[in-house]
Amino acid sequence: MKENREVLEKLKKLEPVLWENNDYIDAAAGIDSTRIDIKKVYEAEDRLIRFAPLIKKLFPETVDGIIESPLVEIQSMKKSLESYYNKSIEGKMFLKCDSELKIAGSVKARGGIYEVLKHAEDIALESGKFSLQDDYSVLMSESFKELFSTYKIAVGSTGNLGLSIGIMSSALGFNVTVHMSRDAKRWKKDLLRSKGVTVIEYEEDYSKAVEQGRKQCTGDPKAYFIDDENSIDLFLGYSIAALRLKTQLWELGLTIDEEHKLNLYLPCGVGGAPGGITFGAKLIFGNNVKCYFVEPTHAPCMLLGLLTGRYNKVHVRDYNIDNITEADGLAVGSPSKLVSMVAEELMDGEYTIQDEEMFKLLALLRDSEGRKVEVSAAASLLGPTLLQADENTIHISWATGGLLLPEQEYLNAYKTGKQYLQQR
Repeated sequence: MKENREVLEKLKKLEPVLWENNDYIDAAAGIDSTRIDIKKVYEAEDRLIRFAPLIKKLFPETVDGIIESPLVEIQSMKKSLESYYNKSIEGKMFLKCDSELKIAGSVKARGGIYEVLKHAEDIALESGKFSLQDDYSVLMSESFKELFSTYKIAVGSTGNLGLSIGIMSSALGFNVTVHMSRDAKRWKKDLLRSKGVTVIEYEEDYSKAVEQGRKQCTGDPKAYFIDDENSIDLFLGYSIAALRLKTQLWELGLTIDEEHKLNLYLPCGVGGAPGGITFGAKLIFGNNVKCYFVEPTHAPCMLLGLLTGRYNKVHVRDYNIDNITEADGLAVGSPSKLVSMVAEELMDGEYTIQDEEMFKLLALLRDSEGRKVEVSAAASLLGPTLLQADENTIHISWATGGLLLPEQEYLNAYKTGKQYLQQR
């Protein structure tokens, strides 16, 4: 298509783009075409409820062992966006604060922690020492820690997925290794090591970290690789967010229907988190929700895969795009094949964003709402300025990380954002 070729040329020039997905189909048909059993979404939610007693004891900072984030209206930020970008934003604007998720401080606390817990459950059940009817807090006992210590878990990560998997795996007693790409921040590596996690660093990008993590587990029956590119369990863990979002909207007196639409803006790296959230949202809200992915101009791997039809076989380097961005969680060269196939029919569109803009948005959010997010999480805040909506639309920008970000690192990012704002 001519339109897609034009978008591709802009991506190659590192220009920001807004792309509407013309291959989008009816939500119900799109869900059916994925061949993902929707019952597994609800089974995943039930599994997390069973694990709540364990999580409550291991991480008392959670609310009764449930890992969830607030949904807050950000009216002042909406006004700041309207003023700075000289755009009128119709409808209400909210922030989904996965930046404040306990334990791991990012959206990865959903999928990553869920997959570790499911793996632990499988091992415990196979041991014959545990049943689904037991109190799950028994899994933190010394006998089960000894059992888990005979198993290995590995993952490749740019940072946040590694944090979620490393922290939870270590707490349960697993021998866990996180393979981290050049993009991963030093503080994330240091935090993992302080939790007893083995961290292996690479000078190459995310793809190399994943390759080596997968290689580590090949041929070892007691080694388990958590595959950010292809894992259905990670995907299901992320999808649970939509079930809980429906409840949060209801508690705020907000209904999503044909007259009251919902727009979600979802930062995207390899695609697992936004893909899972999109699947869950389409399952719950049907055609009344629109889901837009967000990628850095220097790492638009998901959009490249969709535009070219090459899915996970594409790499941004194929188009002389360097994959270098301050949004470390989004610094991915090749997208997930699983998510690419889901996104092709369920994602409504995408926009790309420059690093400079993310820094500005981070600063605007702090000044207007006092909310702390990572640079990559701020990418979702631009969405409402780009898309047409009406007064009944609910905009939700997904804040994907920030809680564990060291204060000085955050202040440095904030100062950078203020400098960019002043240069206008």
